[in-house]
Amino acid sequence: MNKAGTELVFDVVQDPDGGYTANCLNEDIFTEADSWDELRSNVKDAVAAFYFDSPSPRAIRLHLVRDELLTLA
Repeated sequence: MNKAGTELVFDVVQDPDGGYTANCLNEDIFTEADSWDELRSNVKDAVAAFYFDSPSPRAIRLHLVRDELLTLA
């Protein structure tokens, strides 16, 4: 388990059909949502549930890389 006081990092992917998925790189935590605000809330809830009986990390980092293809005519 992660030590209290450390940072959790989530790899966030924007789904082509809409919404987001977030997968924690430090622990076995995963969640998804339809909007960015909902994702932030769901990540906090998932982390709280994962650490329900132990101290939770102090910070959560959401890492989103946007991949966009532009075509030139």
